Amino acid sequence: MPRSFNLRQSLADLSAWARRDPRVPVRAVLGVLLAANLVAVWFVFHPLGGSVTDLAAQAVAIERQTQAKQREVKNLQSTLERVRKAREAGEKFEAAWFLGRRTAYSTLVSELGDAAKNAGVKEREKSYNVEPIEGSGDLSLLTVNANYEGSYSDLVHFVNQLDRSQRLLIIDALQAQPLQGTNSLSIALKLNAILREDSL
Repeated sequence: MPRSFNLRQSLADLSAWARRDPRVPVRAVLGVLLAANLVAVWFVFHPLGGSVTDLAAQAVAIERQTQAKQREVKNLQSTLERVRKAREAGEKFEAAWFLGRRTAYSTLVSELGDAAKNAGVKEREKSYNVEPIEGSGDLSLLTVNANYEGSYSDLVHFVNQLDRSQRLLIIDALQAQPLQGTNSLSIALKLNAILREDSL
């Protein structure tokens, strides 16, 4: 049967052995001090956070990273400001040159009617077609096919009136054919305008 460990007995045996040879406790204390000194020397040459040179290099690297991040933040802020200004300019351009969807037809009828009247051409039939513009959620292309009748000088004056319009009106196609037995032309005009959704 194995003997059980008895702490008191072990300490008593150790104490008796130390009394027989007094150099043993001194050697034990010196061994512990030597081990502690070796650990201290290790930490002097290899500190936990790294050497002074390593820490200085890390500090320089962190400072460089911080400066780079600050430059990135400034660039992003500058870009954000340019985007905001571009959006505002785009919205102003749209409001000035594009037709609001709710009033587009009445505005076009009025502008085309005024241009025709000022130029002296007679209005005939018109047709309208709206198609969404790909990639834009709030813009559409309005195509107007309109027919007119008038002289060549009236036609030039009419195109000039459309060119001076307060809205962006794009002449996509223009055909003029002489009417038999008259000095007038039959004018077929295809016109494009941009519609924008009105903000609520």
